[in-house]
Amino acid sequence: MSLTSVVAPSPAPETVAALVGERLSVSALHQLGGTLGGYSFVKVVVDRERAEIHFLNNARHSFHAIYIGEEILGVGEERVRAEIDSYNEAFYHAPDRRFLLGILALHPQLLSLETVEVDTMPAALIREFHAFVAQYVDPALPLLFKPANQLQERIVREIPAGELPRVFAHELFSTAPFVALNPGTATGRLRAFRTQAEYRAATLDWTDIIVMDRVPDDIPRLAGIVNTRHTTPLSHTNVLAAGWQIPNAVQLGALAEVERRGLDGKWVEYTVDAHALTLREVDEPADAAPPSWYAQRITLEQPEADHSPIVNLARLRAADRHRYGTKAANLGELHHVLAHGSQRLLGFYQVPRPPRDSLLPYLARLLDVPADADLAAAARRLLDEHVRVPRGIALPFSLQRRFLESSPRIQQAIGKLKMALELDAREIEPLCVELQGLIRSARMPGALAGEIDSALVSQLAGVRAFVVRSSSNAEDLAGFSAAGIYESHNHVTTAERIFASVKEVWASLVSVRSVRLRQQAGISLDECYMGVVIQEQVAADFGGVLVTTNPMNRADFRTVYVNVSPRVTDVVDGAALPMQYLYSTVEGGGRTVSLGDAPADLDPRAHDQLQRLAIAGRLLQGHFSPDYTFDSPVDIEWLADGEHLHLVQLRPYSA
Repeated sequence: MSLTSVVAPSPAPETVAALVGERLSVSALHQLGGTLGGYSFVKVVVDRERAEIHFLNNARHSFHAIYIGEEILGVGEERVRAEIDSYNEAFYHAPDRRFLLGILALHPQLLSLETVEVDTMPAALIREFHAFVAQYVDPALPLLFKPANQLQERIVREIPAGELPRVFAHELFSTAPFVALNPGTATGRLRAFRTQAEYRAATLDWTDIIVMDRVPDDIPRLAGIVNTRHTTPLSHTNVLAAGWQIPNAVQLGALAEVERRGLDGKWVEYTVDAHALTLREVDEPADAAPPSWYAQRITLEQPEADHSPIVNLARLRAADRHRYGTKAANLGELHHVLAHGSQRLLGFYQVPRPPRDSLLPYLARLLDVPADADLAAAARRLLDEHVRVPRGIALPFSLQRRFLESSPRIQQAIGKLKMALELDAREIEPLCVELQGLIRSARMPGALAGEIDSALVSQLAGVRAFVVRSSSNAEDLAGFSAAGIYESHNHVTTAERIFASVKEVWASLVSVRSVRLRQQAGISLDECYMGVVIQEQVAADFGGVLVTTNPMNRADFRTVYVNVSPRVTDVVDGAALPMQYLYSTVEGGGRTVSLGDAPADLDPRAHDQLQRLAIAGRLLQGHFSPDYTFDSPVDIEWLADGEHLHLVQLRPYSA
């Protein structure tokens, strides 16, 4: 049984191309259209020349342009695809355009009308489009225009509401009954928690599917997640769910539905797709088979823990991850790209995307240079003018090893923990807690403290506040992100606090949660080392997380997803719901998905910064791609001031 409130009937027969010139009933909308995010929708074409409206059959025509070519202009699909850029220019940008294109969606008690995201429709055409479509829909449901991008949002705000009824995307998103965060199917025991206290008191294992308002970031590995309040797909919890490839969704009212059906504690088959969430009760298996991820063992590169020096981040390259950890190595690689450029920056845009030979002409427009310009130089210029990496130093694995070996008590505790892990003994948790306490309380040997102090004096003299971050060889991996399981400390100002924070980061390598998650991924404690990054803490107006994909539509190659908060820690730790945006890295332009807990949207200047961030992220995706498809998205933590974007972390994004 589906938990969604909107269920679409079977589509109309494919022989029906469209409903032309007739009023669209709700039942016809269901029959012709598709569903997305729990809402039924139908594509709309208004032919201004003939004063005629077309409601497209989604099963037959998934693209406006193909329909117009075949059914109105008499042009075959092959030709339309071959000349798609010229058609798109005529459909979405020409001031004297013949056709107005959009999507009509059914929401509870209203219909929304929007254009495609790249449409630059001015105010006069927006009014005309809305007024024309209103004549052909059920008058019992109000028709509201929904701006499709930030340009339209600004235009619509200038039109009196009495003349153009409107609803903004973030208003609909905040009340959307269903959001697919990660698709998939799993079978497990459903566990419903109404309070954090209930969750904390429970013992969870890999067979559990949990349902609660907003799932905490410290979850163990599970079979599935249902959030009953809105969250962001870029929170630590959802990044982990994507990496674990478990179904994950937002479903308003799920707790009440679970209670009504008596599913708490029952075994269910849980499925998430783009349209709906379903929970189907099944018989409890006599012997539950291990989940699919249990067989996906993570193999680490051979670490090097012999003596390595403390170095300036700018001296590191990606290949140094086996001595300093992935985070430090990637920051060093970023320094190198900003200083020297990279032939791989254009990689994403050079890939053919039929019918286009490449996306390089789009990049030229985004960079505001002629199509025949040196795009590599223009890309490097964008990064040089707007992107920075805070300066810092990297502590190698060998420093952690020397610290641990300086204490016989720590060595004895490590031996006990390794033995317990081999036997999968019940004592693992108390042994982890004991070992963490020993690491925190042990005195930092004078020689090690002196090396750290000397490096800070020589490399970062004058810095008032530091950030101390983890940089393990068991994080930021394509198959094991470890998002949020290791320590980071902000606002560290004194040498004493720096040494204490470094020990906290080292101790996080043996926390109960990190040890369990690595054990489930087949990562031995013997293989794990912790480097540390100590960076200058930069002042910023706002910050957040960018992933160079659309997590809610992985087939969308154009857009990237951005979370924004006045405090970057709010974005990643779930303390506050961030503002959420989509930005196109092909045609350009953005849209506000959610305001989160913010009282108002950012100003146009900040939106311009986010567009530059989106382009920079896409260029860096090319450089950091592990192969030559250049399709592997990256996850970037960033801060922004009035002039610059400061990148503080870059890692693969599990997709």
